[in-house]
Amino acid sequence: MNVLMPLAEGFEESEAVVVIDLLRRAGIAVTIAATGETRSVTASRNVVLVAETLWQEVDLDACDALVLPGGGPGTARLKADTRVLNAVRAFHTQGKTIGAICAAPAVLAAAGILAGHAFTCYPGCEKGLAGTRYTSQAPVVADGNVITSQGPGTSFEFALALVERLAGAATAAQVAAGLCLRQQS
Repeated sequence: MNVLMPLAEGFEESEAVVVIDLLRRAGIAVTIAATGETRSVTASRNVVLVAETLWQEVDLDACDALVLPGGGPGTARLKADTRVLNAVRAFHTQGKTIGAICAAPAVLAAAGILAGHAFTCYPGCEKGLAGTRYTSQAPVVADGNVITSQGPGTSFEFALALVERLAGAATAAQVAAGLCLRQQS
């Protein structure tokens, strides 16, 4: 199992790092790919991460899922990148899992795959996404092969939903237990 996460300048740090961490704790490989010209990517709060590879070097066929972190500037760059939009469309057509958090569901809408799906996102980012079924009532929404979440504060729930989808409920529970997460009541 290999998850692809593209990082564009201005991505939200916690939404990327928490997801990468929990997926790897679950034994799921994560390929971190910079969409720019260098592997160094500056996040929305000026944290610099070094991606493992550049987007143009990724073999999309070797990836089983695609996860998009949010962050306003990062999301805008992902939406403007035809390579990312084409990958979203290809993963969707193949029925592969696609995750998007915070503002990133707008990338799914730009790729034309969000219409008809129930989803959530950062409050306010749903505006202008016609033909979609937005809910603000759930921190994570799974609909078909698409999993969405609201923002930095829901990163752990989002990551665990991805772990459950890709590695099963038992693995997700094991990862959650190792994090000392409190049960929601």
